[in-house]
Amino acid sequence: MTGEADTAEIVYRPRWRPGGGRAGAHRGRDAGGLGTFRDQVPFLRLPDARRIDVRASLRDPFEGIHVRRFETRTAVEVWALVDLSASMRFRGAADRMALAGQFCAGLARSATRIGDAFGLIGCDDAIRQDLFLPATRRRGPAADIAARIARAPCSGAGAEGLIEAARLLMGRPKLVFLVSDFRWPRALIERTFAALALHDVVPILLCDSVEDLGLPAWGLVELDDLEGAGRRLVFLRPSLRRRWIAREQARIEDLRRIATAFARPPFRLADRFDPEALSRHLMAT
Repeated sequence: MTGEADTAEIVYRPRWRPGGGRAGAHRGRDAGGLGTFRDQVPFLRLPDARRIDVRASLRDPFEGIHVRRFETRTAVEVWALVDLSASMRFRGAADRMALAGQFCAGLARSATRIGDAFGLIGCDDAIRQDLFLPATRRRGPAADIAARIARAPCSGAGAEGLIEAARLLMGRPKLVFLVSDFRWPRALIERTFAALALHDVVPILLCDSVEDLGLPAWGLVELDDLEGAGRRLVFLRPSLRRRWIAREQARIEDLRRIATAFARPPFRLADRFDPEALSRHLMAT
């Protein structure tokens, strides 16, 4: 895809107030001499003569000296954990991995532009070392790894590598985007979200309109199990189509219930990448 989606920024903010000494774009939990005005405190709490507030000091009936305290602006680490199991090869109204690549490219561009570090880990049954980028503020490597995601082969039978990836992210809280179609066993979904519970996690649910609305009411459909179970010829009829759609809706609702216990609600990314819709979701949740 080219055009607006290639240049639009993803606007996000972490749910927590980050600490640390690296200046960035997000409201930090620490106070200092620079940033957005926060409050006034006695001089003994912040002995910085450069920040003395003359008016506040003159108004104090006890003749105390007051200084202005400012809210620091801090950088965070932004990570994309990308599922590379076989089901991610699906192509319908859109190529699922191309969609994942567009998302990662937009996220990498948006993070590095404001001084945040961007990292990416691709996983199937294990961490894919060829698609692993430690967090960096350099735009070139971030853009390169995001572009390679779009072309990544997906052949793994599962996504258990995401549990290992979660262990690598131990330490300070991070903003983590979990990119997948989430066609995993329920137990693995629960374990993955639990392993990432320390962080601010945003599930990116990759969908395709062909998977439900594209099914005909009547007819023969050849289904290909991308996880290795082979192909089947299925005779579709209205009752079977309704059950198929209901089961898919139930799966997504179950994912939403699991995710919201540990993370933000999932963002449904279907058919095309819309940075503005994603930004609205991130700012509202």
